[in-house]
Amino acid sequence: MTKVRSGLVRSAVLLSASVAAALLLGGCAATPKMDVKASCEFLNNDTFKPDGNQQQQSKQIAAHYHEIADKLAPEIGDPIKEMAAIMDKAAASSLGATTQEQQQQLTVHFNKIGEYCK
Repeated sequence: MTKVRSGLVRSAVLLSASVAAALLLGGCAATPKMDVKASCEFLNNDTFKPDGNQQQQSKQIAAHYHEIADKLAPEIGDPIKEMAAIMDKAAASSLGATTQEQQQQLTVHFNKIGEYCK
């Protein structure tokens, strides 16, 4: 009988440790996200304006997108994360400008956001 009890205790300890690790890694400490309505209001009131040359502006836009994406509802934040990645690539180019393909990709993501923010 002692083996059964020690096995149960060991299992309980492992389960507790697993739950604690999952909570820590899974987002208990994560940034709270806005709901869709608040996310849309935030975007509508966002006054961010990049400055400098094209490359500097692309870097600033990418940084801004990265900064706000995790705060927004996933329906809004996920397309913005994709847009940030596109702008990172544009900023890394020699001119810092988006290509026609990147502009098309950005339009797709803007339209996804537009499905929620009307």
